[in-house]
Amino acid sequence: MSGFRQLRGPLLLLAFTLALGVVGYSVIEGWSFLDALFMTVTTVTTVGYQEVHPLSRAGEVFTIFLILIGVGGVLYTLTSLFAWLVSIDLPEQRRKRLMESRLAQLSNHFIVCGYGRVGMRVAEVLRRENVSTVIIDVNQQSLADAEADGFLVVHGDAASDPVLKRAGIDRAHGLIAATDSDADNVYVVLSAHGLRPDMLIIARANAEDAIQKLERAGATHALSPYNIAGRRMAMLAIRPTAVEFVETVLHSGRERLMLEEVIVEPGSRLAGKSIGELRHQFEGGPVIAGLRHDGVLSPSPPDDYTLHPGDEIVLIGSPENLKQVERLS
Repeated sequence: MSGFRQLRGPLLLLAFTLALGVVGYSVIEGWSFLDALFMTVTTVTTVGYQEVHPLSRAGEVFTIFLILIGVGGVLYTLTSLFAWLVSIDLPEQRRKRLMESRLAQLSNHFIVCGYGRVGMRVAEVLRRENVSTVIIDVNQQSLADAEADGFLVVHGDAASDPVLKRAGIDRAHGLIAATDSDADNVYVVLSAHGLRPDMLIIARANAEDAIQKLERAGATHALSPYNIAGRRMAMLAIRPTAVEFVETVLHSGRERLMLEEVIVEPGSRLAGKSIGELRHQFEGGPVIAGLRHDGVLSPSPPDDYTLHPGDEIVLIGSPENLKQVERLS
């Protein structure tokens, strides 16, 4: 509507010009309304048809006057109309603006590069964990599928710094390079690590030798889906109950058991407590499954270890139990 209001002046000028011409020819020449309107339109639009009737001297003078004020008015109106049509807020433009607005508001999200078979599964798990996710892909059909699935999308090469910035890499928690090309993933990791050296970067490796290359490029973790699938199949054959337990903890969602990591923040009530104290406090609640200190992960840490700010505790428990621990941290 605001764009249409901009046309009010030009349209009023056009209506005034047409009305002036009709009234002038009707009064001076005594023509009918239709003849006067036809003569006015052909004059101000410079079409140049011959006169409807022969003009008198007064009619010729009036026609000159109408040309001088009318042609400019018509051109001004047409120019304004064209500008308005160009700036019409089309649904596609609105959708893109809404997408950009939502992207600008994101923080602590994950960027998934590539919405193929692996990227799609990664995005599904992140959504199940209520983690905001942005998909980057060069394939329009893949982006259309991602958008239809409810994800925010950015079209472009994920190895491009401007594309990563549009996806909010400066505010992201982490990035997952999941394209089906090891070379593309290396470039994505290099670009992401260059922009955010402190960010968690996980990369897919198709070939075995690509893992080391991705880690040298800056990936925090590089994983091969084929290795993971092969290891899981073998473990299902050898230790099915153990695998079922891990599957329950990792993939049951937030209704049953969960595997969670809690960071001991400075000033939290966890800092200064020993593992033994926490196990006694958590009796009947979450189980302390591991501890990461100075980058080293220790399964089943000893009771006499005292927690320091920056330590990470790995816990297994129900959502209700884990919320109690989060409040302490």
